[in-house]
Amino acid sequence: MSTAHDSTHSTPHRADSPRTPGVLDLIEVTGIRAWGRHGVLSQEKDLGQQFVVDVRLHLSTEPAGRTDALARTVNYAEVAAAVHEEIGTGSYDLVEALAERIASRILTETGHPLVRRVDVTVHKPSAPVGLPVGDVAVTITRDAAPVDAVLALGTNLGDREAHLARALELLSTTDGIEVAWTGPVLETAPVGGPEGQEAFLNSVIGVSTVLGPFELLDAARRAERDAHRERLVRWGPRTLDVDVITYGTSLSDDEELTLPHPRAHERAFVLAPWHAARAEAALPGRGPVSDLLELAADRDGLRAGPTIPGFDRP
Repeated sequence: MSTAHDSTHSTPHRADSPRTPGVLDLIEVTGIRAWGRHGVLSQEKDLGQQFVVDVRLHLSTEPAGRTDALARTVNYAEVAAAVHEEIGTGSYDLVEALAERIASRILTETGHPLVRRVDVTVHKPSAPVGLPVGDVAVTITRDAAPVDAVLALGTNLGDREAHLARALELLSTTDGIEVAWTGPVLETAPVGGPEGQEAFLNSVIGVSTVLGPFELLDAARRAERDAHRERLVRWGPRTLDVDVITYGTSLSDDEELTLPHPRAHERAFVLAPWHAARAEAALPGRGPVSDLLELAADRDGLRAGPTIPGFDRP
């Protein structure tokens, strides 16, 4: 892309990992005990009883393992606290309903968007079944909803059209990524970086993904490496730049993956193709893309780019 996006999203990255996109690791928190008032019988609601919950969180732990950073994994103390609170809150007739509420909370509040699947087991060891039993338990598995994300693509070295077409092909065939829409290709003057660079071709694409945010970033990096991207000069010319601009409405100040992208709000070569494809779009924390585009200093340097299969026409 024709700007200084490297400092946040394009830090030198490890070689291709053998890890398969979408293959998840597992964090288990078991034996979470609390007093609850769930059950069909009136005495169960009046007196209550002890419930025990086990949760299994499916996510990629590779970003945390590589960096030793808590922000790149799930804080299981927070998960345990949330489960404990849910057991003691309200009153459901069925443990199935309690399990559903716990799963929903984990996927949409605690750990989101890192957790992509959760297993919840609710034990009711004192269930009034009329016979001596060791335990009664219900286990459910729920997947997180796909996340809408926006990626920006740019190139100013080599066969620029081929680089964009190849990147779109790679991303659209990556497991866990579905390309929902594409913006037009624009030609733009370089913004920032060394003097004398060639013009960029830029566009944006919208994807729906079941990958976590760092897995999506890895997919972007694989596309760059496929184009033999080299980082010799900061903000210098490049065969391909793929940046994660947004991941749902997530906000993050992680040094490798800041969300939304920290300069997207002021770059017309991102905002213009995005607005052309999705006129009502908004940048989380910044406002409507249309308003941001009006203020972008480089908006006068945009011109229609070539027609590339897969991208919308200018």
